Amino acid sequence: MAKKADLSRQIIDAAMKRAADKGWRATTMADIAAEAKLSLADIYRIFPGKPDILRGFTRQIDEAVLSGGGEVDEGETPRDRLFDVMMRRFDALTPYRAAVESISRDLRSDPVAAAWHACSLRRSLAWMLEAAGISADGFAGALRVKGLGAVYLAVMRVWLTDDSADLSRTMAALDARLRQAEQFSRTLRSRGGAPRPDDSPAQPGVTA
Repeated sequence: MAKKADLSRQIIDAAMKRAADKGWRATTMADIAAEAKLSLADIYRIFPGKPDILRGFTRQIDEAVLSGGGEVDEGETPRDRLFDVMMRRFDALTPYRAAVESISRDLRSDPVAAAWHACSLRRSLAWMLEAAGISADGFAGALRVKGLGAVYLAVMRVWLTDDSADLSRTMAALDARLRQAEQFSRTLRSRGGAPRPDDSPAQPGVTA
């Protein structure tokens, strides 16, 4: 019998393929089972619903990013470390780009699902900060997560159409956005103020 982790990846890969081919909204659990060559009962035991598959996909990307880095290099600036972490994320997402585009498009027309998934994405972005040696705890951490969410959204728009072999357009956009965020943070600190983080989703319609 296949291990649960192997079955999870098999199901997620099947779901992403169907999402790329026919759209996330149009993809049914039966479609996913057929693509994965598994029974509906096999799918249900691991992922009771499509939102659970999305959460599993996000975790799969998180694990790929977190396992791909070594110890934090204190000789690098926080911005450089975060750049490396986020590019690992976009690299991990690239094989699934068509599916991500489909899912993101469909989530924009489903506010409830988008809000639910945004909570999962915020947790992921907090882990990305931690992987870069930047605390995501407390009030300041909440601000950092929110700021990184804005950066991620803007760069993802570029990544979705980046057909360069080395994702050079994505890298340029990420570098520019992180520099802007760094400058904004410095300006806030110099003025002794900070915006109040709220509980709104990082961005409806953004996945993984």
